[in-house]
Amino acid sequence: MRALMIQGAGSNVGKSLLVAGLARAFVRRGLAVRPFKPQNMSNNAAVTADGGEIGRAQALQALACGIEPLTDMNPILLKPETETGAQVVVQGKRVATVAARDYAKMKPGLMAPTLESFQRLGDAADLVLVEGAGSPAEVNLRAGDIANMGFARAAGVPVVLIGDIDRGGVIAQLVGSQAVLDPEDAAMIGGFAVNKFRGDPRLFDDGYRLIEERTGWKGLGVVPWFAEAGQLPAEDALDLKGSDSSGKLHVACLVLSRIANFDDLDPLNMEPEVRLSMVRAGEALPGDVDLVIIPGTKSTRGDLAFLRAQGWDLDIASHLRRGGHVLGLCGGYQMLGKRIIDRDGLEGAPGVTEGLGLLDVETEMVPEKRLTRVAARHVASGEAFEGYEIHIGRSDGPDRARPFAKLDGQPEGAISPDGRVTGSYLHGLFSNDGFRAAYLTSLGVESTVTYGSNVEAVLDRLAEHLETHMDLDALLAMARRV
Repeated sequence: MRALMIQGAGSNVGKSLLVAGLARAFVRRGLAVRPFKPQNMSNNAAVTADGGEIGRAQALQALACGIEPLTDMNPILLKPETETGAQVVVQGKRVATVAARDYAKMKPGLMAPTLESFQRLGDAADLVLVEGAGSPAEVNLRAGDIANMGFARAAGVPVVLIGDIDRGGVIAQLVGSQAVLDPEDAAMIGGFAVNKFRGDPRLFDDGYRLIEERTGWKGLGVVPWFAEAGQLPAEDALDLKGSDSSGKLHVACLVLSRIANFDDLDPLNMEPEVRLSMVRAGEALPGDVDLVIIPGTKSTRGDLAFLRAQGWDLDIASHLRRGGHVLGLCGGYQMLGKRIIDRDGLEGAPGVTEGLGLLDVETEMVPEKRLTRVAARHVASGEAFEGYEIHIGRSDGPDRARPFAKLDGQPEGAISPDGRVTGSYLHGLFSNDGFRAAYLTSLGVESTVTYGSNVEAVLDRLAEHLETHMDLDALLAMARRV
């Protein structure tokens, strides 16, 4: 196989989107392409065909390649649970929860499974596009690195460095990166590109030449701002935005401190008849909301305390008194119940946390994580849909007698007696056009979006965008056989 690594001169320079677009472009040229990210940090995960979990960005990149996502595409996934600690997922399975300083000690031992996944993935590929994490210029993190230059050097993969001109200082980003890198690391970089340019790219000609002269790297293009990026699933909670729609159905999602799997919202955000608001810390729930969504979270008990600290529990109570609806997904479903029992301290100190009491169910946290794709049927409408589960905890109680869905004939989720509070463990449900249309109809609006085909069309336009503004022939020539 040939391989090429896309690294960034900083975080959020657009690496994930570029890898997705390049993957689609090279697939359109007839190559078998595979995405790979050695180490990712995200609470927005996808369940893979082989029963594990990876970062959502790699699932989108797999879609761009026209293949199913596999755990080998992201062998190390870190899922933050607190400000200083994260769950460590290796080749799709949780292995530990560690503090940041302890992970630094753990990293060197993770290079072997990372390289194993890389080689196995490449067995079926003409080209592997590798995505870095953060920036190699963070040289204080170089020891034991598996995410950027540590991996590139170990696997012998050449690097293209991406700068973000939208945030300013792109010349310093790129030239400065070379200045601080170890010379042997810097030697792995064969080219650079400038991303997110607004306006006439020719205005940057002098700056582009300066970067080439100062670094000796080949310039591979200035990529204009891709306005449709917001229509693709995002991985970073910082990218969460509400819609610009003036639709008559107002949906509000609570932005929890450890919000997870928030791409559940993407299809709703595309609907013209839906006005989606992201309610952040310090903000009150709008008074004209029709539906409140409590999304998934990496820390149910911690985020339930966060929810109460914002006063959102009182806002939700007022919302329900006005006749509104509430939908809790995964961790949000657990919060809606009466109690969350955590005997083993899986989410902090052992104990019992009182829930919102809006559903007559209790949740008991258990060590085994449920990771599975499912085929379900919505009870109210009879619509079949596909989704996935990714959670610890089991919920049961009288309101389960009114299930949200059926899985193989068995009840899933719970609904309150008045029908206005719903909880479900199922993610990805709104990506199904039939289910989404039925659900929105029950709330008084019509769906006009075909979500999956829209994402495919945006990926095609992204590929065309990169074909126009990057030197893809030079990129392919730079990829090295490994």
